[in-house]
Amino acid sequence: MYFLIKGTAAIKIFTGIAFLYLIWLLVQALDMKLISSILGHVMGVGVIALLIVFQQEIRKFFMLISNKYLSNLDFSIARIFPFIKYEDPDVKLNEIIKACINLSKENTGALITVCRESELITIIDTGEQIYGETSSRLISNIFFKNSPLHDGAVIIKKDKIVAAACILPVSEHDMRSENFGLRHRAALGITEQTDAVVIVVSEESGEISLFYDSGYQKDLSIVQLTKQLESLFLPKK
Repeated sequence: MYFLIKGTAAIKIFTGIAFLYLIWLLVQALDMKLISSILGHVMGVGVIALLIVFQQEIRKFFMLISNKYLSNLDFSIARIFPFIKYEDPDVKLNEIIKACINLSKENTGALITVCRESELITIIDTGEQIYGETSSRLISNIFFKNSPLHDGAVIIKKDKIVAAACILPVSEHDMRSENFGLRHRAALGITEQTDAVVIVVSEESGEISLFYDSGYQKDLSIVQLTKQLESLFLPKK
C-alpha cells in the first residue's frame, strides 16, 4: 500500500488520518467523553471516507493485482462458446513502429495509446473520432507540428485509429528526475488506471519510451521497441 501511494497526494491525506486516529486514542485514554464521542462518530464513517479519498489508489491496486496475477489466465468468450468463430483483427505493429521511426528522426513529439482489454471509451470521447485504418503516414500526419490534432493522444484499437487529440489523465508521480514532460506523465497516468500500452516520442530528443502496467522503459531502440510490442500484442506460442 505504501508503494502504491508513495509520491502522490494520498500519502499526506493518509498521514493526516493516522494523526487523527492517534488523537482519538489519546482522548479515549484521558477519558474525555465528549471529544471522544465526537471523534468516535468521525472514525465510524472512516471506511467510507477512505474509499472516497483513496479511490484512485484502490483502482490502481486492483489493476496491479489483475495485471500481475490474472493476466496469464487463458480466459475468453471463445473458450466458453467454441462454436462462435470470430477473430479480432490484430494491432498493426509494423505501421506503428514505422511511424515511431519517422517521428523519432524528425524529433516530432507523439503520444500513441494502444488499447488492450480496456475500451478507453471516456478517453476517446475527449478527442476527435477518426476510425481510420492504422498506417504510419496517418500517424505521422496527425502528429505533424502544424496539424490541429497533434496536441494530445492518438488512440489505436485493434487495426483502427479510433481517435486523436485525446486527453489522458496525468500521473501524480514526480518524474522530474527522468527529465520527462507532460506527455510522459500522461502516458504513465493512463497506464496506472488501465491496461493500455503507450508509446511516447520526445519532441526534444526524439527518444522513444514505452509505458505499460504502471511502469515504463525509456530510450528504447527500434529493435527493443519491436520486441516489447510483440511480447505484449502477439499471441504467445
